[in-house]
Amino acid sequence: MRYQRPIRLFVFPAVALVATAFVAFVRAQPAIETIAVQVNRPGAAVSPTLFGLFFEDINFAADGGLYPELVKNRSFEFTEPLAGWSRPMTAEGQLIALAEGGLNENNPHYLRMRSEGASGFGITNGGFRGIGVEAGKEYVFSAWVRTPGGAGPKSLRGALLGGGGGRGGGKLGEATLTGFSGQWKRYEAVLKAATTTPNARLQVSVSEPGDLDIDMVSLFPKDTWKGRPNGLRRDLVQLLADMKPGFLRFPGGCIVEGRRLALRYQWKKTVGDVSERRSIINRWSDENARVAPDYFQSFGLGFYEYFQLSEDIGASPLPILNCGMACQFNSSEMAAMDQLDEYVRDALDLIEFANGGTDTAWGGLRARLGHPAPFNLKMIGIGNEQWGKAYVDRYKVFSAAIKAKYPAIQLITSAGPSPSGAQFDFLWGEMRKLKADLVDEHYYQPPQWFLDNSHRYDNYDRNGPKVFAGEYAAHTPEKRNTWGAALAEAAFMTGLERNSDVVQMASYAPMLAHVDAWQWAPDLIWFDNLKSFGTPSYYVQKLFAANLGNRILPVTVPNGLYASALLDEKSGEVILKVVNAGNAERGVRISLGDVKGAARAWVLSSELASENSVEKPLNVAPVERSSGLDLSLAARSLTVLRVPVR
Repeated sequence: MRYQRPIRLFVFPAVALVATAFVAFVRAQPAIETIAVQVNRPGAAVSPTLFGLFFEDINFAADGGLYPELVKNRSFEFTEPLAGWSRPMTAEGQLIALAEGGLNENNPHYLRMRSEGASGFGITNGGFRGIGVEAGKEYVFSAWVRTPGGAGPKSLRGALLGGGGGRGGGKLGEATLTGFSGQWKRYEAVLKAATTTPNARLQVSVSEPGDLDIDMVSLFPKDTWKGRPNGLRRDLVQLLADMKPGFLRFPGGCIVEGRRLALRYQWKKTVGDVSERRSIINRWSDENARVAPDYFQSFGLGFYEYFQLSEDIGASPLPILNCGMACQFNSSEMAAMDQLDEYVRDALDLIEFANGGTDTAWGGLRARLGHPAPFNLKMIGIGNEQWGKAYVDRYKVFSAAIKAKYPAIQLITSAGPSPSGAQFDFLWGEMRKLKADLVDEHYYQPPQWFLDNSHRYDNYDRNGPKVFAGEYAAHTPEKRNTWGAALAEAAFMTGLERNSDVVQMASYAPMLAHVDAWQWAPDLIWFDNLKSFGTPSYYVQKLFAANLGNRILPVTVPNGLYASALLDEKSGEVILKVVNAGNAERGVRISLGDVKGAARAWVLSSELASENSVEKPLNVAPVERSSGLDLSLAARSLTVLRVPVR
């Protein structure tokens, strides 16, 4: 993902645009046009991983989003140790941030609360643009606590306060931790919220004089995906699972590289107990004043959780690893060729972590974390969006080492940040020589580019490296998630399907964005602290991914329409996707041979400027109905048709 200049705050229209989701299926007139599908000429196999997901921790996608920790800077490891926390205005006491004697070397900072009066003393956390809680739901309040010298306050209270830190908001629930000693230990208690609010605050306080050391202060929902203690936000995972994705790419793009190599993503530091995962400043922290300087990665969502998520939603895991180069948009820093051993070893150890037996070092760690069975890793990305000879030289080192030990693992290589140009051509030429497995192409372009490039892959070399369309999205001038942008993406995706023997994988990017804390738009899914919704692009992606056959069928369409056809041999259905990007209805007859039963159709259609929002999440959404083979394609529409055939 490339740097994008800050743009104005994303504001959904106050007046809802009127969607024209209803599409009437009618009997054909004599002048009707024909879409011909050659069912008797099935072609190449369709990649089962054709449509998948791209995840990057941008727009508060991890902490504050998919990873539902409600306390910001829970470990006091931000550059400013008390970032996210508010000091009390009147209580008697001191807050002392210390960096010696902490939990471990990865989590050295902690907070000493020194209460000096009988009235008690506390500190308040505002969460990620507020703390979202729901009435009647349970939340685990926990902290690592010790009493220095073995004496101090005997209890630590966590209280949910209404918006504004309790001034006019009131108490929404509380829980108390007790039983402390002079040694660090984790304590927890369950807190039940009395009210639903997106902007509560957490007050952590003591009521007795003395010193108390605290660290890893957490408020975590019990109602996570699959109920896991360090689980993920349920509604967001459900949106992902509903797409039936073929793969999940993680942990992102530029975030893999880091602005400096010291701040690159290192997977080994993201597994194990969450208290031992070292926080670092997020690659996207200082791109925009709305999130700087308090945008860090806690790595509560780490590589083990990414593999779990992939398995949960039925997606093949696709980890991307640093190749010894920092983000080239920010830095020319790179590891010397004779200093790549650490980077290559990380790649080899990751394969062992994912696939190795429980008797291996890293496979054994996976088993101890709770997953003795392998994760069935089949592919790894080497670098993100690198370019130039320096990248090619480093890729060769990785390829030689990985293929020698794990020849079945497929490697993803870079085509640079642009869909054309000198660097793009250079990298493709080099990757053809090296017989690379897949080459990652990125394109953030205007909607018209996607319409014009629906035939981009028709003439790609069928015997060369395969294509991974790893990052793409149609960008309107305002960078909004309009139906017009999604419609152009749908037209382009018909070309991906028709050429699935070349294009093996494709993913929209970015995937997630918090409506109050984001750097990049458009995005696939937006959310606040309580609710989430899919954009028109989300529903396009969902319709394509959930309606994927296994053989390509030749299809002929009239001018001005975009289409792809697949055969689902398991269900015995032809799957036809047709985009009418014009402003007029088009009457068509579908010709595909011997039909076995009634067809089903899903239709997306609206005004080009239409959008979804938290208030109107289904303003642009598919309409399902039965259908015949003579139908009217609404203006500005995507139609997905499933027809049983003999």
